[in-house]
Amino acid sequence: MNDYDFRILRDETVAGVRHITAEPSGLVCSILIDFYLDEDGNIHNLKYERGCHGNLMAIGRLAEGKPAKEIAEILDGVNCHGRGTSCTDQLSRILKAIL
Repeated sequence: MNDYDFRILRDETVAGVRHITAEPSGLVCSILIDFYLDEDGNIHNLKYERGCHGNLMAIGRLAEGKPAKEIAEILDGVNCHGRGTSCTDQLSRILKAIL
């Protein structure tokens, strides 16, 4: 895994609901991203472990019930402090990889 890579730790589907847990790049402050996708591909219960707590809680609220594809497009390329990625960009990359 290089610095820009993420790693999927869990990808399970139960009763049509997909549960994803991923470890984002070491370049970002978050150490875990966890969320659910319903049968229509909408995001639910998005949670980050570590990072800018208030901002990441806000992203979770904004993404709630929204199509994963739309969220991936919106968050693509967000750059935090010149790192070439961010906690939200990592979510975008994860979503693109699993869709």
